[in-house]
Amino acid sequence: MFKPSRRMMAQPNEEHRAHTISQRLRTLRKIPPELIPIGFVVGVALSFAGYSLVRKFVVDKQMRLTRQNRKD
Repeated sequence: MFKPSRRMMAQPNEEHRAHTISQRLRTLRKIPPELIPIGFVVGVALSFAGYSLVRKFVVDKQMRLTRQNRKD
């Protein structure tokens, strides 16, 4: 009925434990080139969404960010 748990395997050693910036930049070559433009577009869209959200919170004086007339 019960199966014994699988034996834990040792984690494979990486080439280098502490990665420098140049080593991290080399890993970008592993990303397929056709994904870079869509990553750029998604990054710009997320940046614009964040800007719009923050601007809405700062500029709109009609928006209530806290409860008012709260009765305990």
